[in-house]
Amino acid sequence: MTFTIDHKSPIPLHVQTEELLRKLIKQPQYQKGKHLPNEIELAQKLNISRGTLRQAINKLVYEGLLVRKKGFGTKVNNIVSSKAVSWLSFSQEMAVRGIPIEDFETKISWAKPEEVVSNFFDIRGNRKVLKLEKLRGRPEGPFVYFVSYFHPRIGLTGEEDFTRPLYDILEQDYHVVADLSKEEISAKGADKFLAGKLKLDLGSPILLRKRFVFDQAERPIEYNLGYYKADSFVYTIESRRDQ
Repeated sequence: MTFTIDHKSPIPLHVQTEELLRKLIKQPQYQKGKHLPNEIELAQKLNISRGTLRQAINKLVYEGLLVRKKGFGTKVNNIVSSKAVSWLSFSQEMAVRGIPIEDFETKISWAKPEEVVSNFFDIRGNRKVLKLEKLRGRPEGPFVYFVSYFHPRIGLTGEEDFTRPLYDILEQDYHVVADLSKEEISAKGADKFLAGKLKLDLGSPILLRKRFVFDQAERPIEYNLGYYKADSFVYTIESRRDQ
C-alpha cells in the first residue's frame, strides 16, 4: 500500500490520515495481529506531525477499531463489539423507563487527567480538567457512580448548577451540542471504594460503561465512566443487517 498524503488538498491532514489508516488496517497482515508501524516512522512516511497522526489514531481507537498498549504499539482490535443506533443521557434514559432518580453525592474538582483521558482530549502537560463525580440512584438507594471529565475548550468553571441536566448546561450555557456518543461496556469486580459507594460486598459484579462524547464537529467534549450495580443495568442494542 502506498503511504501518501496530499498536502495541497483542502481536506484536513488528520481526516486524510484517518481514511488512510482505515484502509491500512484492512490489510491481511494487520487483521492477523501485526502491529502498525510506530508513530515516528509512520509520521515521517506521511510527512505529517505526530500530533496529526495521533489525532487520527485516537479516532480509530475510540471507535474500537484499534487498540493501543503502551510499550507494545497499536494494532487492530479483534474483539467483537456492538453499538446502539442512538443514545440518551442518563436522565433521559431513566425518564423513558419511568424511574425516579436522586443524586446522593455530587463532587466537583479540577484534576490532572490520567493518560487515557489526556489522549482522548489530546491535551498535554500539567493542564487540569474539570472532573464531575455523581452518585445516583432510586430514592431507596444508589445504583450508579459516575465520573466525568470535560475538555477545557468548553469553558466550564465548576460553578455551574449540576442539578440541571448536563447536556442542557453545555448547550444552553456554552453552545456546545453533544452530538455523538461512543461506548464500551465491560465487567469488573467492585473494589473497596466502589463497594462502599454502591453498598455492595467487595468483589461484587459491576458493569463499567465508558462513554466518549463528541460535539457536532466530532471534537471530544466528555470522557465519562459509569459504574453500575450489575442487576441495575440492561443495555439494549438495535441494529439492522447490511443488505
